[in-house]
Amino acid sequence: MSSPTAPTSLRRSLGLWAIVGLGLGYMTPMTVFDTFGIVTGETNGVVPSAYLFALVAMVFTALSYGRMTRVYPSAGSAYTYASETIHPNVGFLVGWSSLLDYLLLPLVNALIVRLYLESFFPQVPGWIWVVGYVAAITAMNLFSMSSTSKVNGVLVAFQIVLIGVFVALTWAALNAGAGTGTAFSLTPLFHSGVHLAAVIGGATVVCFSFIGFDAITMYTEEAKDTRTVPRAIVLALMIGGTIFFVAAWFAQSRFPTLAGFDFTDDTLPEIALKTGGLLFQILFISAAVAAAVASSLASHASVSRMIFVMARNGSGRVSRLLSYVHPRFRTPSTAVLLVGAVSLLAAAFTLEFVSSMINFGALIAFTVVNATVIIHFAIRRKERKGAAQIVRNIVLPGIGMLLTGVLWANLHLDALEYGIVWLTIGIITLLVLTRAFRKPLRVKLDEDGDAAIVTREGAPAAETAR
Repeated sequence: MSSPTAPTSLRRSLGLWAIVGLGLGYMTPMTVFDTFGIVTGETNGVVPSAYLFALVAMVFTALSYGRMTRVYPSAGSAYTYASETIHPNVGFLVGWSSLLDYLLLPLVNALIVRLYLESFFPQVPGWIWVVGYVAAITAMNLFSMSSTSKVNGVLVAFQIVLIGVFVALTWAALNAGAGTGTAFSLTPLFHSGVHLAAVIGGATVVCFSFIGFDAITMYTEEAKDTRTVPRAIVLALMIGGTIFFVAAWFAQSRFPTLAGFDFTDDTLPEIALKTGGLLFQILFISAAVAAAVASSLASHASVSRMIFVMARNGSGRVSRLLSYVHPRFRTPSTAVLLVGAVSLLAAAFTLEFVSSMINFGALIAFTVVNATVIIHFAIRRKERKGAAQIVRNIVLPGIGMLLTGVLWANLHLDALEYGIVWLTIGIITLLVLTRAFRKPLRVKLDEDGDAAIVTREGAPAAETAR
């Protein structure tokens, strides 16, 4: 499809804060208010504790992502790390599992926007909003990654400003005697009747909010300096986690229980109305729409990069098509269009059905990335001499594996069922691609497409020189 002179690499146009902004856009800070009612009921009124548990689990995983992206500075994230560290077949299944979550996130955002617009314009068929919205998001990702990051930055800033206004209004209400009567009460963190199992159950819901910091690794090949990616991962996680925790703390302080709420499945509109009146509600819902747009831009961009990398490591017409880089825009255009096509399913699916499948593959990927740190540093490189190396290469990623494993084990039954079905399809696909494991998968790490590394049993076999 492309000539020998056609570009095979992506344009390096993203600085540190552009990448951090894309991560925050992916994480969608406003979701803390959408899921507040669900998590309040799940945890018996300690939403901040659920976010804190999820944040701690994600911090260990973020450190592992940062270390592995230095080892393999290529787009592809957990797929690349597992392929190179464990085995290409394992990497494929990890990538396949993650693909379910990444591919569904742009669809979820399109679905949420459809629901918002249908509530305002019930006479307009929902599919019209979906087609128009998906077309706009796809076009922005197709034409320019730098433009995508700039628009995303504005939308993320709008969300943060509105959350800041919410905190200020809530502070004033608490001082006037509303809710717990003070912002310094520990009731939002712990009180009688709260159990660890319930907090972990709430954490499995809110960890959906943290999916995004790992997607930053997808922009490695578009970073001006690949050394900024590990910093961007930690920065995005810590900034996003702080926003989630503070917003949840003030929301729980102001509304210790769900008494007075008419709808607990999505409490954002009522929280806004009870906090600042009709005008603030309009602005807050506008910020929620902005959050969906920002998340759409970031998630659409990252999953298309994942498809691009997985296809680049394959062979045949389909792989060549999906790994095609547009000669002018230097974006993975076919992959971008494919994600847009899948997102059109938002016209037919329900939010409950799609959201139930989101966390399955992401938590598998998080667990495996922690494992790759142990395998690469402690086992392969034998860096386990002395307390410092043992802590860094075994203990910290081991804790990350344990915590993400606990979250995965506590997923809702529907998520596990749908996820296992998707994983089974991936295993069948792998059997076809490898002819029942008789043909090894090929892994190409060079972002310029010049070096082809063929692996057998997970070890480099040949590499062409630049």
